[in-house]
Amino acid sequence: MRLALPFAAAAAALLAASPLVAQEAPCGGDFASFKDGLAAEAPSHGVSADTASRFLAGVRQDPAVLKADRAQGVFQMPFVDFSRRLISQGRIDRGRSNAQKYDSVFNDIEAKYGVSRGVLLAFWAFETDYGAVQGDFNTVNALATLAHDCRRPELFRPQIFAAMKLYESGDIDPARTTGAWAGEIGMVQMLPEDILENGVDGDGDGHVSLKTSAPDALMSGGKMLQSLGWRAGEPWLQEVTLPDTLDWSQTGLETEKPAADWAALGVAPREGTLADLPASLLLPQGRKGPAFLAYPNYRVYFEWNQSFVYVTTAAYFATRLEGAPVFNAGNPDPGLPDAQMKALQQKLVNRGFDVGEIDGILGAKTRAAIRAEQARLGLPADGWPTVELLNAL
Repeated sequence: MRLALPFAAAAAALLAASPLVAQEAPCGGDFASFKDGLAAEAPSHGVSADTASRFLAGVRQDPAVLKADRAQGVFQMPFVDFSRRLISQGRIDRGRSNAQKYDSVFNDIEAKYGVSRGVLLAFWAFETDYGAVQGDFNTVNALATLAHDCRRPELFRPQIFAAMKLYESGDIDPARTTGAWAGEIGMVQMLPEDILENGVDGDGDGHVSLKTSAPDALMSGGKMLQSLGWRAGEPWLQEVTLPDTLDWSQTGLETEKPAADWAALGVAPREGTLADLPASLLLPQGRKGPAFLAYPNYRVYFEWNQSFVYVTTAAYFATRLEGAPVFNAGNPDPGLPDAQMKALQQKLVNRGFDVGEIDGILGAKTRAAIRAEQARLGLPADGWPTVELLNAL
């Protein structure tokens, strides 16, 4: 389950492998020999040699997949801009319409898996615009291309054998099944292993048809989230207001406090009451921008997608679909453009911080490093990169 077009497959693109696992996933070399290796390995995954041969017969590399994999600049957008780009009145209206249309399906999901309808509606909207834009990449070609590519073969090679099993059951056609560039299929964009483990026949027709059946897609998404640790009946994200005197170094996912402790520090819900749960205080664009308390269910989003800005936007949109107001954007300081952001990341690395890849993306590791350096320099440690910080470093 990943970001759909035009922001396809972010989680797959951001997952990293351990060196040991990477060594266990052969990659590169002549593509025909690579396919022969897949065919030879298939029986160890419970797939017959005949099935593997038929499945792989027409598989080819797709250069467009690799091009898409290397181009993900959308995640450099700040939260306010990104969320405004993804959340439109039309998406809100269609979300509420689909909530009514599939009311009984959502009731079943809430009863069986404990996942609130707003959460699945938000993913459905962002992944495929409620099923309208599911991607036109050949799924098997995409998986084979990314498994052959040596950047993340440990993620994609197992997906090919899972796709073979779906082929055996009639749920994938190697020649015709299409989806996102990283091999996800259907309205909520699930990889083949996800489908095998969490696919649900929601409409009772005997097949898990995530491309054409909204009940199948939504029920499968609900089961998937439950399997990832979603806690029934609990919130995930709540907008809050903050006092000017807050210790900004306590913000971010690295710090978690009982909501009562946050309240004692002056953190107040914009609407309703705080949940009696541990929470982290998120400032997507620093102390002058929007502020949210993130409860344990928020962290489950990172099992679906690894992008902080996407996760926070999806989590917020889910609350919006269930009646939350438009967030208070505030007046955040300007962020850094790509070149300056990369320069900042390099300076942080030079000071011994692990920021992951120097890619210009403000991820969790970069935010944590920024807070540490802001605190050292006597700046408000809110994790937001500014020209002032860059110059100070």
